[in-house]
Amino acid sequence: MRVAIAGAGAVGRSIARELIENGHEVLLVDKEPDSIRPERVPNAEWLLADSCELSSLEEARFEHCDVVIAATGDDKVNLVTSLLAKTEFGVPRTVARINHPNNEWLFTEAWGVDVSVSTPRIMSALVEEAVSVGDLVRLFTFRKGNANLVEMVLPADSPHVGIPAGQVKWPANCALVTILRDGQVYAPDADQPLESGDELLFVAGAEVEAELEHLLSPRTHG
Repeated sequence: MRVAIAGAGAVGRSIARELIENGHEVLLVDKEPDSIRPERVPNAEWLLADSCELSSLEEARFEHCDVVIAATGDDKVNLVTSLLAKTEFGVPRTVARINHPNNEWLFTEAWGVDVSVSTPRIMSALVEEAVSVGDLVRLFTFRKGNANLVEMVLPADSPHVGIPAGQVKWPANCALVTILRDGQVYAPDADQPLESGDELLFVAGAEVEAELEHLLSPRTHG
């Protein structure tokens, strides 16, 4: 998969390294000469260009990209980059970083954004997670599908501890996608039992979040 990342700062470089490790082809684009440091991510392509300029995106061959990630520290740049990638080059999937929570409402399909990632929201969610075992935490929203990535740490006294994931009657419009346990990632196979302290990640519609929390929380059973 070919991925272009607008913004070669710490966030962009970190994403690039992970994608390259997973076997993807990555292009880093930045308009600041000081940010063009190929030695920092030697296996990536690098381009000194402004991702808000149509001619720059043509030079970057955005039409051949499967995904464009707008990861700069400027929300205006991320919006314009996403819009151009989607409308002018038909990029199948765009992901945009949100730096300021007040701008979240702008990051929609109307601006060419398929997935928006709010750094402040994720950071606050992680803080909440540290003190809210048994509470559902929303990590971010998939704008295109009207669904959210949510997480819950399974309490020790949850009625579903020891129950195989396949035997739990999850709410409609909800899917358990990953189990994080002891630093390892487990697929939610039908026979995989849930354990106390498991971090359960779901993709769920907003309308079923309360039902999901009710299902797993010990406060609502017995």
